[in-house]
Amino acid sequence: MKIRKGDYGYIKRQKVTRLLKTLAFFLLPMAFFIIGLVLNKGDRMNIYTVIAMVGCIPACMSAVGMIMMWMRKPMSAELYQEISSRAGSLLMVYELFLTTQEKNLFLDATAVCGDYVTAYTDREIKHKDLEFMEEHIRKTLRADHYKATVKIFDRTQKKAFLERLDTLRNRQTEFEAAANENFKPYEKYPDLSRNEVVKHILMAIAL
Repeated sequence: MKIRKGDYGYIKRQKVTRLLKTLAFFLLPMAFFIIGLVLNKGDRMNIYTVIAMVGCIPACMSAVGMIMMWMRKPMSAELYQEISSRAGSLLMVYELFLTTQEKNLFLDATAVCGDYVTAYTDREIKHKDLEFMEEHIRKTLRADHYKATVKIFDRTQKKAFLERLDTLRNRQTEFEAAANENFKPYEKYPDLSRNEVVKHILMAIAL
């Protein structure tokens, strides 16, 4: 089964995928450079060297993305089982690494239910950093005309997060019906529900 962004196991899969892609990007300009040397009898001053140098730009960009992904610790199988068993039919998004110019934050799990976006990070984070990322998510959603109550729990609040999942699951129909009253389909995803649109917006701001 193909693992997409937002699925459990995405980080682990991306580490391998981005490594292979980066190696391929570096091998291509290297091949051009070697061909140039062979055709020009060891003289590096040729068009193939220029092509190889330009080709290193996307390779270096790919390397940056690969390094950022390899620095991430994936969600544990035990944590996934614990959260998914409590989530029930809630729309869940897993392993999102949110990045901003000021701060970054890895969200192990995020529930999207009506006007509520509830996330959990299995790290101990400063309260002000959680508030910063909550506001970042709210601003991003507001920019696309979707309001949301955003709450992020860290590992010291794990019990509270699981209890919030229970509340969302038990009142899922009520919350989603209220949010859908004024829902207008998103022009980029006209066939998606409100929950699914919010999920795509969250994935768009994640690595």
